[in-house]
Amino acid sequence: MRNWHLTDRHQSLILSSLDDALPHVAYWGAALDDDLAELTAASEMDVTGGMLDANPPISLCPEASQTFPGQPGLMLQDATGAPMLPRFRYASDQTRETAISLTYSDADLGLTLTFDLAIDTATRMITAQTTLTSDAPVRIHWLAAPTLPAPQLTDHMIDFSGRWIGEFQTTDIPWAAGIHMRESRTGRTGHEHFPAVILPARGTTNTRGDAWAIHYGWSGGHRMVAEELPDGRRQVQFGHAMGTDLAPVTKAQTAKLYATFSTTGLNGIATTFQRHVRDRIVTWPKPDTPRPVHYNCWEAIYFDHSLPELTAIADRAAALGAERFVLDDGWFGKRDDDTSSLGDWDIDPRKYPDGLGPLIDHVHELGMTFGIWFEPEMVNPDSDLYRAHPNWALGPAEQVLGRQQMVLDMANPAVGAYLYDKIAAVLSAYDIDYIKWDHNRVLPFPDAAQTRGYYALVDRLRADFPLTEIESCSSGGGRIDLGVLERTQRVWLSDSNDAIERLRIQHEAALFLPLDVTGSHVGPRHCHTSGRTLDIHLRAWVAAQRHMGFEMDPRELTEDEAQVLRDVTQWWKDNRHWRSTAAILRLDSADPSVIAEQQMADDGSRFVVFAGKHATSEQILPRPLQLTGLDPKARYSIRLLNRDDALPNLSRGSQAIKSRDMVLSGQYLMQHGLTLPWAFPETMWVIEGTRT
Repeated sequence: MRNWHLTDRHQSLILSSLDDALPHVAYWGAALDDDLAELTAASEMDVTGGMLDANPPISLCPEASQTFPGQPGLMLQDATGAPMLPRFRYASDQTRETAISLTYSDADLGLTLTFDLAIDTATRMITAQTTLTSDAPVRIHWLAAPTLPAPQLTDHMIDFSGRWIGEFQTTDIPWAAGIHMRESRTGRTGHEHFPAVILPARGTTNTRGDAWAIHYGWSGGHRMVAEELPDGRRQVQFGHAMGTDLAPVTKAQTAKLYATFSTTGLNGIATTFQRHVRDRIVTWPKPDTPRPVHYNCWEAIYFDHSLPELTAIADRAAALGAERFVLDDGWFGKRDDDTSSLGDWDIDPRKYPDGLGPLIDHVHELGMTFGIWFEPEMVNPDSDLYRAHPNWALGPAEQVLGRQQMVLDMANPAVGAYLYDKIAAVLSAYDIDYIKWDHNRVLPFPDAAQTRGYYALVDRLRADFPLTEIESCSSGGGRIDLGVLERTQRVWLSDSNDAIERLRIQHEAALFLPLDVTGSHVGPRHCHTSGRTLDIHLRAWVAAQRHMGFEMDPRELTEDEAQVLRDVTQWWKDNRHWRSTAAILRLDSADPSVIAEQQMADDGSRFVVFAGKHATSEQILPRPLQLTGLDPKARYSIRLLNRDDALPNLSRGSQAIKSRDMVLSGQYLMQHGLTLPWAFPETMWVIEGTRT
């Protein structure tokens, strides 16, 4: 028997291999210091009637050749199209304190399977990856990242679904015999299927209980299998979408799998992912520079570019506190609407007869930096590029278009070279420190090579323009995952600037994303995607929960609205130094109409609570809101930051919190909670806390 143990003092992942067969996870949970052989023996299951004479293990790659009664981890064919059923045996292993590499082979078939697993003791993140090599070309139908077991003491899994302007919807899926399979075949991560699953133990909430989480860091189509076998065991597999490696290969590799275990509810999952993304995944072009407040002109002008209009808007945005001005779609080719010119990345001389220099100079004179929009992977049939190279488009010419556009074949080296030259020419000619990189339609068919081509282009641009930050936008949240975040520094969470929608989307996305990478903008008074009209206080505070920006015509604001926005923006700037590394902790609200979170400083010295009320409560008065993560013996000074928002004719009580700061123990704040003033729906209370 061979055993391996990865631990970060909070969790243990213990692998076992018997008789040189593929290893399986013998234990994954709270940290252990047991004898590994004894632990593995204790985990063996009985055999009874109607079963095989032994239980084929849920190995890191379950083998069909071992009579495994569930989904195998590998499906492949040889050059003749014949199925291959390998039987892998131990070849070698390399072990370090926090990482192991296990190699297994099938000499008869000329196949080698390698599992690389590591644990980050600072962030508490496990990473795992599977690599298959072959002496001769093989066709891969399915290759799973290392397969992990799912816990028994859980009734459901938390899966993710969504749509355009409705991303990060959580779905409780009951465990039952058989397979829950989710596959994204749109060729990008997808609004529909964020590539992650959370496995909460029975009774787990945001703030308490055990939970396991798994994320697949790949920006193309993916597949997840969560399966309960007839004997009751459960497994979870992630990999590329089935059959999307179209050509025979001699080497195939999954994306990295990210996994963690928590004893502090879903917040333990969230803090691990937030910390790991911020400290290990994202590379910051200017790490010592504070995150700037954005202004994006899209919902102010759309395609109607005019230098006098844009400079007037820039003046107003700077006066409100913006520090970066982003020029969105419409500056290139003959781009007057979304029907033409994608691919023609030359500045439109009709709109900018002197180039972008006058606008950029004006923006810089206002003290703002300058960003610009590209959608490199797409092409309009009505474009000079398509007319010159129709064969560069992915799929048949007669395909259904999306937003009047097609997808460029990113696996074609000529396409990558063309796009690099066009983007590099703009970045070289002007002082541009930011790209909003969009991706507005799905692929005509899923192809993993498309994602690799995208990665290669971004990697080349990052290498040559290391100080240029990139935002991943894909009709909003259609391409958000840890694979894309290895190459970008910000994600556009949703095309919805509706603050009520954003409140929920941001709350769910915080399970994986930290504040600094999550863009959130103050939209127009009358929301362009929902038709809802919302007060400036709510719009401003919801944007202030994440990486703040504005996206409306700022000239529509009344002076009172402008003052509210200036004040909230200044608060955001005054607090970004500690909030940039704060943990976003989701609170267990006793009132379903309240979505609340607590952002806690790294050293525990301070926090801010955002309690957003998105609907009418069933009861008259607010229920107390329990906080989390505090020192029960410490005392905290509590201040209702926006107490002036209370309506005196309806919020008539003489609560102390409405008129002065209060000092309360951590024990009280966590056990009883904050009793807040009454408020209308579509409002938010903001509470600051400081350890005394």
